[in-house]
Amino acid sequence: MRGRVIKNTGNTYLVRTANGTDFVCIAKGHFRLKGIRSTSPVVVGDMVLMNVNPDGTAFITDIEERSNYIVRKASNLSKHTHILAANIDLALLCITVRYPETTTVFIDRFLVTAEAYTVPVILVFNKIDLYNEEDDAYLEALIRLYSVIGYRCVKTSMVTGEGLNEIDEATKGKIILLAGHSGVGKSSIINALKGEYVQKVGEISDYHHKGMHTTTYSEMIQLNNGGFVIDTPGIKGFGTINMVAAEVSHYFPEIFKASENCKYYNCLHLNEPGCAVQKAVEEHHISESRYHSYLNILEDTGDGKYRI
Repeated sequence: MRGRVIKNTGNTYLVRTANGTDFVCIAKGHFRLKGIRSTSPVVVGDMVLMNVNPDGTAFITDIEERSNYIVRKASNLSKHTHILAANIDLALLCITVRYPETTTVFIDRFLVTAEAYTVPVILVFNKIDLYNEEDDAYLEALIRLYSVIGYRCVKTSMVTGEGLNEIDEATKGKIILLAGHSGVGKSSIINALKGEYVQKVGEISDYHHKGMHTTTYSEMIQLNNGGFVIDTPGIKGFGTINMVAAEVSHYFPEIFKASENCKYYNCLHLNEPGCAVQKAVEEHHISESRYHSYLNILEDTGDGKYRI
């Protein structure tokens, strides 16, 4: 029997067949022997095959090849990967200027991974109703930065409803991954799109101005527009994995374009003579924050610990 994984609680998986029947499954142990060094070999969005026993118990026997996925370095198991979701039509990265702050390094790490695994991304700048004049100026600068590169940016407020129609239209009939730090408003966005209270909304820590986890497992939720959103626990850091130093620049569209004019074909854009990328940074054609993120991700290709 074939179905899609719609919920992962760590020990069991909820699998839905084409006719809408749900089965609670466990994965056969042999998945862990296939060289999948992941915190969970089966993830939400996976298409799987399963055997259902007469007593109603079910076992996942195989995972179909994934069209794409979003993966990061497991935060507490450096040799393992953490796959957030698979077979995604679109990722929404939820970003806040404050309450809590989302850094450009975090944004760029997510975008690089999405580029590497062919996942389209929309940047959702949420909680705009909370910002002061200085915050608004920084927000507009971020939107200019990423819009020029080619990323679609949407400003949203779940209080005023701004941007909600645009998000609803973009997600219609698609399988969506919603990602971001804890506290950026992912659950509120899902509730707004669903038109009802389906996800618990968390509070922000007064001491650290960081979000507190409200989602403890990954789950696929059906929206009113025919789409499905995969809600994931909040991500603190985003360590890239399986990146090759010579290929990192390929996942920064503006750096890759500028690199066509580098003197050497294998230029890493560090301190090589005739580097067109360094020249573009100096002339402000490539932002310093993006170049900093590029250098930061290069560290992941060695043995150095990544920075948040």
